[in-house]
Amino acid sequence: MHVQTQTTPNPATLMFQPGRQVSPAGTHDFTSPEEAASSPLANALFSLGDVTGVFLGADFVSVTRDPAGADWAQLKPEVLAIIVDHFASGAPVIIESESYEAPAIAEDPDTADIRNQITELLDERVRPAVAGDGGDIVFHGFQDGIVYLKMQGACDGCPSSTATLKNGIENLLRYYVPEVEEVRAV
Repeated sequence: MHVQTQTTPNPATLMFQPGRQVSPAGTHDFTSPEEAASSPLANALFSLGDVTGVFLGADFVSVTRDPAGADWAQLKPEVLAIIVDHFASGAPVIIESESYEAPAIAEDPDTADIRNQITELLDERVRPAVAGDGGDIVFHGFQDGIVYLKMQGACDGCPSSTATLKNGIENLLRYYVPEVEEVRAV
């Protein structure tokens, strides 16, 4: 099995592409070993000690390391070994399906059309680009002209994530959806 490795805009995160499906039912973002209990793969990666985040995309795994821990030259071979061993074993990536509930943002029922336009733009134009950098973006709501989004995977904590939200996503949404005044990170 050959696993391709790709850098991301976040220097603490590498994206690993095993050439097969990783997460068939959406993405999964784990920021602690406790959260990774439902994923044998994420749990094994956290057992390395220097891993602070694991993000499972449709066909990739993004791993974030502790900047104070081992550097990528030391950690990358260990991560590759865990990924190869996991897929060779045939073990599931997720044991039980956990449904993620976004924090409730009180939304006006009259803005359903606007929310639909926003989510369509995010799904068609933003999500593919963000996935190419080893992450994802989750829509949390629209209220009073403000779109609430959460960056995940390599994009969470990336030095350029604020610029991505403000200069990229906010400008795109404001152009196509005049009701959007601002984008805020959750």
